[in-house]
Amino acid sequence: MKRAYSYAVIRKAEEEAIKKGTSVRTLMERAGHALAEKVKAVMREKDFDEVLFVCGGGNNGGDGFTAAKFLSEENIDVHVLCLAQTFSSACEEAKANFHGEILGRIPRRRYPFLVDCILGTGITRAPENEVAALIEFVNSNGGYVLSCDIPSGLGRGGIAFSPSVKADETLTLGALKEELLLADGADLAGKISLAEIGILPTWGTEIWEKEDIRALFPKKKSHSNKGDYGSVAILSTCNILGAPLLAAGAALHSGAGYTDIYMTSSSVPCGDSATLAAFQITDELHRILCAAKYPACRFSFYDGEPIFTDAVAFGMGAGVGENTRTILSELFSTYDRGTLVLDADALNTLAATGLDILKTKKCPVVITPHIKEFSRLTGKSTAEILSDPVGCARDFSKEYGVVVVLKNNRTVIAEGERTAIVTAGSPALSKGGSGDVLAGFLAGTCARGISPFEAAVCACTVCGRAGELAAERMGGIRPRADRYHLPSSRRHDGITSEKEKT
Repeated sequence: MKRAYSYAVIRKAEEEAIKKGTSVRTLMERAGHALAEKVKAVMREKDFDEVLFVCGGGNNGGDGFTAAKFLSEENIDVHVLCLAQTFSSACEEAKANFHGEILGRIPRRRYPFLVDCILGTGITRAPENEVAALIEFVNSNGGYVLSCDIPSGLGRGGIAFSPSVKADETLTLGALKEELLLADGADLAGKISLAEIGILPTWGTEIWEKEDIRALFPKKKSHSNKGDYGSVAILSTCNILGAPLLAAGAALHSGAGYTDIYMTSSSVPCGDSATLAAFQITDELHRILCAAKYPACRFSFYDGEPIFTDAVAFGMGAGVGENTRTILSELFSTYDRGTLVLDADALNTLAATGLDILKTKKCPVVITPHIKEFSRLTGKSTAEILSDPVGCARDFSKEYGVVVVLKNNRTVIAEGERTAIVTAGSPALSKGGSGDVLAGFLAGTCARGISPFEAAVCACTVCGRAGELAAERMGGIRPRADRYHLPSSRRHDGITSEKEKT
């Protein structure tokens, strides 16, 4: 298992290192040396014979000047472009120590290999003037781009300002940044590698590896039966039948021993016998359709009686209104056997009618909102959530005592202080029904006896990876794992340690 850290946490770790006696110059020397080694590796691999460092005036630019100095001392053909008028003290010193030519205007020629050292972490507004011009030059040059620490222009939460560098590869320094994995960072960072420079924050977000996921799926014993693997209920309100059916199908594939479909009877708007008969026929048709689609499922109508399965999933296609609110009240007052997974309209109903009911739960609860649904639940804008998805999910989880599965192109999972980022997934999953499948698979995984947090990480990873493979086979889209890779200490991925390589 690896860990990733926010810009703020890494800055605090840097400050602590400096307080303990490690100078900014020492950190820059380490970063510059690591960057120089990475540049040499890329030049060997790609057969480049020259490199252009594009430097800003901050410490990220100082890392670039330092790396350029090391490379020039080895007689490597190094060029440096810098348009900055003001410099940090550390960058000024690094610039003075580089004795090669520094270009003071954007060149017209193209370079095969560019190193982006324009901006570091912590920017709060869009690049302007000469900084924006440098970023646009890097993006339009056409050469291979290696970003130092982060692609310039990438802000908090992985939200990119305009313009931002689109890198082929990013060497992140000290510790893996959450922003490289989240939102726009997933598209801008390219292949990610890590250089250790003596900064290690004490707290971080979990990035699970293949071995961690695999451990939750041990080989089943031959001497076992369906009763050994738990039972899951998919609760439907007859509003939109397709959503709970998708969830039921996923639950069947989760490894749970039993999958039940509970369906509420259709509400009758008036009491005449003809209307009542019509609604009874509708209920029976729904039951027949469920049985035909998934004959392995047990089917029954739900009238508020206690459910005794090991997990329940509710909200998919339920509709927003009093009926859904009533069912939520019944579940919170009666269900205490296993884990309750709330998705879609269950969450929208909570947002409309109040969240206090979450504090009355008698069992573990997992909520699975996408960004807009989470905005409704929290009252925060989508921009505010996207700027700190890990922090927002963690705060909500702590306040209401639930596991939060915050869905975006990368999924953030929080249970109190414990957080994780799941990197698996594909743009092909950006369609109606994907969340229903995840909710069903997650409920089935919980039913097998896995803790809600671990079940959430597992379900998001498996469903995300399944989406990647399906997109590759059916839609011609290469799986994102080929580009951004699930982090692995066994080097199955693109997030690698420069120390380990040597």
